[in-house]
Amino acid sequence: MKDLREFIKLLEAREQLQRIEHPVSAYLEISEITDRISKSPESDNKALLFENVTGSAVPLLINAFGSHQRMAWALGVDELEELNLRLAKIIDPRLPDGLRQMIGKGQELLDVLRSVGMGPKKVKRGPVQNIVETENISLDFMPILHSWPDDAAPFITLPQVITRDPRTNTRNVGMYRLQVVDHKTLLLHWQRHKGGAEHARVAQVIQDEKIPAAVVLGGDPASMWCASAPLPPDIDEYLLAGYLRGSPVEFIDCISQPLEVPANAEIVIEGYFNPNEHLPEGPFGDHTGYYTPVEPFPAFHVTAITHRSEPIYPTTIVGIPPMEDVYMGKATERLFLPLIRLFLPEIIDVNMPAEGVFHNLVLVSMKKRFPGHARKVISGLWGLGLLSLSKAIVVMDDWVDVQNLSQAAWQALGNVDWSKDVIHIDGPVDHLDHASYQHSFGGKIGIDATAKLPEEGYLREWPKVVQMDPSVKARIDEIWDDLGI
Repeated sequence: MKDLREFIKLLEAREQLQRIEHPVSAYLEISEITDRISKSPESDNKALLFENVTGSAVPLLINAFGSHQRMAWALGVDELEELNLRLAKIIDPRLPDGLRQMIGKGQELLDVLRSVGMGPKKVKRGPVQNIVETENISLDFMPILHSWPDDAAPFITLPQVITRDPRTNTRNVGMYRLQVVDHKTLLLHWQRHKGGAEHARVAQVIQDEKIPAAVVLGGDPASMWCASAPLPPDIDEYLLAGYLRGSPVEFIDCISQPLEVPANAEIVIEGYFNPNEHLPEGPFGDHTGYYTPVEPFPAFHVTAITHRSEPIYPTTIVGIPPMEDVYMGKATERLFLPLIRLFLPEIIDVNMPAEGVFHNLVLVSMKKRFPGHARKVISGLWGLGLLSLSKAIVVMDDWVDVQNLSQAAWQALGNVDWSKDVIHIDGPVDHLDHASYQHSFGGKIGIDATAKLPEEGYLREWPKVVQMDPSVKARIDEIWDDLGI
């Protein structure tokens, strides 16, 4: 999809968009409506386009990614599992078996190279610069949400924040919330483990006090989502977006800053930040379901605002799950599973359930082959990118469907001797973890819920799982319709 408008048309054509003409306030009311829709049955859970937001002429789109189906469509597939299967096929390290497979593999790799390109695709004009404001700059035209009663201010919550490493010029794109201070000042909430925060640290070291940045709103849905993807530090998120959408993202030069931004976005806020200038940010009702406390974060000073002639403001709210971010996280889980398996091939599947708010719980199924194998997997995951922040990792045998929370809980609770099958360590935890006694550092637990081996000190015979004879199951399948049940 080229832009957000194509996605909106697709959602409307497939009856997944609800237009709301009734006047509604951006102060708490839209959040309450969206929270109810996010937690409603699947048939009622739709994207919402508020066309009459009190005090603004700009319509507001929310919950666009708020289901498995809509999230899949946003990334160009019919089901999120296709992300896993498609990438796994491309990065499969096994040599092709024969000429036909070799040609097929080469074509797949060629298609990937074509989609990501050799760099940004620059254009001279783009709809995001139909309107350019450099003099009378104000954020007030946007219907920025005040989501929860104790939030410190309105927050921009679905941005693509673009910065470049002051030393290497490598681009980073992050989804960092921005608190509104006044009509031309925002606060950048990037957590200490994220790429934007690293750029700020580098700027402090080299004593650069004016770092260019841009806040992008809208664009094609793959680019919007990619800002949340936990990529390695030096990999451009827009390359991933190009792979997902099947063609490179088109960029246009900013008006007031030495950066490029997606040409088909809805709104771009250009500016700069001083890594040494911090203001108190928060509280904010976060995806943990709790308010995050006040902390100092960099101020972002707006130097220009560009937008389409009639822009649409995309946003989201977070809070007690399930909400829209659950499905954005599920897309991350499915897409990155093949990459996890490159390093830990014994892993079958991974589930980060909504109740664990991403970083609090990781359920893993694996093919166990030797004593201590589950502990090897736990340690490996704690050493892998942002999975290092996981507070609890539970490992189960390969036949367990970790997407089935009832089955996973049954196995985890029944297969553990709590005095022997638990790893407890101190280590890095998520910036937003309020339970740790120290900021971003606290206790983590790994649980081996696999069937135990004699070499692991289990001296009894591990029991069989209760299962019906397959021939009986087949017989009952044949006569099921005749039973009248």
